[in-house]
Amino acid sequence: MNNKTTARATVDHVVPPVMTELELARLGGGEVAYIKTLTSDEALNMFPQIEGLPKGIPLFSLHAADGTPIALTDTLQAAIGHAHEDELAIAPLN
Repeated sequence: MNNKTTARATVDHVVPPVMTELELARLGGGEVAYIKTLTSDEALNMFPQIEGLPKGIPLFSLHAADGTPIALTDTLQAAIGHAHEDELAIAPLN
């Protein structure tokens, strides 16, 4: 099989999305959140209003199901606690 055939075979087997981006953004409806581990540089990009963020420590951001950032903390336990206070179920990310 040559490269053209291989590339075409890959394109022919693309699975169409099950839901639109808008439907995905509405998923969870204020009931589901997820937590991401961030570097301080990533956190500054996501939360530009925060000043004096220490370098070189892991940070944890809590996000609504649609990706909207809710909170930034320095411990996983604090992010989980914030989700529980807001009565949000935490969905695992792959």
